[in-house]
Amino acid sequence: MTPAEIREEIIDILEDISPDEDMENLDDEKSFRDQLELDSMDFLDIVMELRKRHRVQIPEEDYGNLASMNSTVSYLEPKMKDIVKS
Repeated sequence: MTPAEIREEIIDILEDISPDEDMENLDDEKSFRDQLELDSMDFLDIVMELRKRHRVQIPEEDYGNLASMNSTVSYLEPKMKDIVKS
């Protein structure tokens, strides 16, 4: 997957988790928690959804890498490079 496809996938997951949030104006530099009303369970749902959809394993010690869209895409890019978007 390309970085743009990974971003699109994260937006899709966030929309499933928080359907009332506006993803149009998401600032890729800012923390998700500063922009969206996500609690720790929602955050875990993101990790679980990535595992379910793409078999991407994210160790708990790496969760901090998923703070913002930019850091999430950067972290996931090498893990998802061989995944073909369906």
